[in-house]
Amino acid sequence: MDLSAFPRGFVLGFSIAAVVGPIALLCVRRTLATGFAIGFVSGLGAATADASYAAVASFGVTALASLLIDQRVWLRLIGGAFLIYLGVRTLRSIPASLEAQAATTGLRLAGAYSSTLGLTLSNPMTIMSFAAIFAGIGASGLDLVTGVFAGSAAWWLVLASMVSRLRSSVTRERLRWVNVASGVLIVGFGVQSIVTGVLPT
Repeated sequence: MDLSAFPRGFVLGFSIAAVVGPIALLCVRRTLATGFAIGFVSGLGAATADASYAAVASFGVTALASLLIDQRVWLRLIGGAFLIYLGVRTLRSIPASLEAQAATTGLRLAGAYSSTLGLTLSNPMTIMSFAAIFAGIGASGLDLVTGVFAGSAAWWLVLASMVSRLRSSVTRERLRWVNVASGVLIVGFGVQSIVTGVLPT
């Protein structure tokens, strides 16, 4: 293992994941509503997407990168529409008791993972960001990509752990307001994604 590439990738992955955005809102809301497992697995979906795009940039898969970038408008539209759907569903959700929501099944974990994986993959310009950063730090390869995944996963572990400690103080009424606030913001991110996709660059 390249001991210089892995920590660089770790710091990069942690920093990119820590940016406040729709995935962070989903992770926070899901952790408050259903507990640590769903929130953390949601973050792992985003970490997998980050590592996937980091791999494309690191290994110079130019054909795939070009294809994704060429389809960025459609990807942004699809991702934006899905965000709006999730935001509206969050707005309309009626909180049950925390005990009732805490039951975790494999199907729910798979849904939490796949939704954030898809949303994060809907922004292919991330490839360009990784390519520019990798060129700047003069590193590439599997160790760097592994570091990106580990750093991103570490952030989601920290976030889900911190938020899960707040669940004991969250009443149904407070969770309702969390749903409203996060739903509005997620819809806003979805609209922004669609507008960005259709506006000429």
